[in-house]
Amino acid sequence: MTTTHTASAVPDAHADFTYRKVAFRIMPILFVGYIIAYLDRVNVGFAKLQMADQLGFSEAVYGLGAGLFFIGYFFFEVPSNILLHKLGARLWIARIMVTWGILSALFVFVETEWQFYVLRFLLGAAEAGFYPGVILYLTYWFPSHRRAKMFALFQMGSPAAGIFGNPLSGWIMDAFHGVGSWQGWQWMFLIEAIPALVLGVIILLYLDNSVKGAKWLNDDEKAMIARDIAADGAGKAEHHSLRELIRIPMLWVMALIYFCFVMGQYGLTLWMPTLIKASGVQSNLMIGLLGAIPFICAIVAMAIFSRSADRHRERRWHLVVPALIGAVGFIVAATASSTTVSIIFLSLAAAGVLSCAPLFWSLPTAILSGGAAAAGIALINSVANLAGFLSPYMIGILRDITHSSAIGMYVLAGFLLAGAAIVLRIPAGTVNR
Repeated sequence: MTTTHTASAVPDAHADFTYRKVAFRIMPILFVGYIIAYLDRVNVGFAKLQMADQLGFSEAVYGLGAGLFFIGYFFFEVPSNILLHKLGARLWIARIMVTWGILSALFVFVETEWQFYVLRFLLGAAEAGFYPGVILYLTYWFPSHRRAKMFALFQMGSPAAGIFGNPLSGWIMDAFHGVGSWQGWQWMFLIEAIPALVLGVIILLYLDNSVKGAKWLNDDEKAMIARDIAADGAGKAEHHSLRELIRIPMLWVMALIYFCFVMGQYGLTLWMPTLIKASGVQSNLMIGLLGAIPFICAIVAMAIFSRSADRHRERRWHLVVPALIGAVGFIVAATASSTTVSIIFLSLAAAGVLSCAPLFWSLPTAILSGGAAAAGIALINSVANLAGFLSPYMIGILRDITHSSAIGMYVLAGFLLAGAAIVLRIPAGTVNR
């Protein structure tokens, strides 16, 4: 009995050591990359606090411009991910970061609605492929039962961008306002674009395309990972044709689920500064500091849920529960009567809705591999991210009409509940790996 235990424990210990080694090598740079990506994607929410008044943008104009990012994302995401699969993650992710860094800096020169719309669309086109590309890249290094934690570590870049980026954006807008005849929002776009350019160069020099090319792994470690990935791919869809892929019904179910969760995610992140300001806070720096609290709660929730999902190899309820938590947060925050109550329930909403994304990606990667994973992940993400267009635009229109965010928050809660209900329709045996 003792011998059996020892024999099984050694390979497990070796595997744990190897995957920790991989995680420590690749996850920090991917994590930082997503912080920068998310900051450059949503800092327009902070810019709105000054930009909208100066340029005469209505709530609907801001919402449309914020959402157009995701139209560019939609059209370019699938081809971008296929090119990443063919050309290698190192070159393609570096290209993505440098391109979006340049476009982010160009927002400094926005003066009209159409310039705002065009740049937001181009920013989405430039960034398309980064998020799904990293999701795909992680499937090259980790088998299914180790991915939820890795997805969560990467996805923590989103709330981390809020924790550090919100106070940073507020401080830049207050401290640099009027310097060199520029507004604070112009300095914010310029300063926050620089890290993308720098990290793009670092990724080009540092990242490995595959396990095979990783000189920091020995031959035994490479062989073990290759065996795990090969075994993990057994029985999964491996279609390389996009035409064949779009005929898989489950893929569209996945896209619908993720669409519901993305509605909540971007409704929250793109409008949070406005919601906090509406509760009575005026200082941009204070809005940023208070806006960091929900993201701190989200990081804690993501770590707890993802670790539990991997440990129990259970995916559905670990996704449903945070969706329900997020819905409750939106419903109560919609009618909050004070800043304190607003922050508490925005924190609950953030903890729930931001935990959904990393937990969700354990579902499609449990049924897709190879070329199907490259195109399938991008297709699901691009279709679902149309919610990133609809969500802020919808809230902007509703705020113009009702002069309140309450109805918009109720709609977002409804989408989270719908997503949770669809998840429960998926057979447990299909995704619990």
